[in-house]
Amino acid sequence: MHHHAYLWTGPKARFDQEALRRPPHPEPPPPGSRPELIHRHRDVATAFPTSDLPPLETAYWLLKPPALIRGTWDRADDAAAWLHDRLAEYAPRFAAAAQRDAGRLAGHVTAATERLTAGGDVTLGFYLERPAYLSLTLVTCSPHRARPELTCPLPS
Repeated sequence: MHHHAYLWTGPKARFDQEALRRPPHPEPPPPGSRPELIHRHRDVATAFPTSDLPPLETAYWLLKPPALIRGTWDRADDAAAWLHDRLAEYAPRFAAAAQRDAGRLAGHVTAATERLTAGGDVTLGFYLERPAYLSLTLVTCSPHRARPELTCPLPS
């Protein structure tokens, strides 16, 4: 078991494009479907695998290109240390002052360590100034507890 880190930051409006954050349905629309439905399926099938947008379901990060992985660790506490460092880096830009509280941030890291140790995933999101959005994710891999059919994006 190991843990992959993912980070995304960008305009909140882009983050809200949910169609690009879902994998396409495995079956294309049947022949005779409305052209806009066929076009939308084709767009999502093309965009989802390569988009850097965070997927709606955490496990689907494993379907994304390995280049989006920000780090990989065998130990949960090492992965949580990455999370700690990212929180410290971005906290000054959090839109809500309460989100910047050091005790609250430490609580996120402690909870992340526990969750990763148990084989779970961690996803945190924060509004930044502008408005922008920050997504931090740690995915437990090999196998993934909720989606064991998803293979590790890194070659063995």
